[in-house]
Amino acid sequence: MRITCPNCGERDRREFYYQGDAIALSRPAPDAGPLAWDDYLHNRDNPAGDTRDLWFHEAGCGAWLVVERNTVTHAVNSVRLADKVKR
Repeated sequence: MRITCPNCGERDRREFYYQGDAIALSRPAPDAGPLAWDDYLHNRDNPAGDTRDLWFHEAGCGAWLVVERNTVTHAVNSVRLADKVKR
């Protein structure tokens, strides 16, 4: 898979560190209990299709990127700097 960094241009995905879903997770309350915290820390959805992920350009410019891609076809639909994305 190739990711086009807005700062550095097209690069191999091995230059980037995948951080996970770009949509903020709902953090449990501090007193939520061990089951809620276990679910928050260890379980994630694994959707087939379009996703919006957060990636770090570790071996490049150090930018945080929001990558919209398809997990089935590996097509990258868009890449934007994370600080430019509206929440």
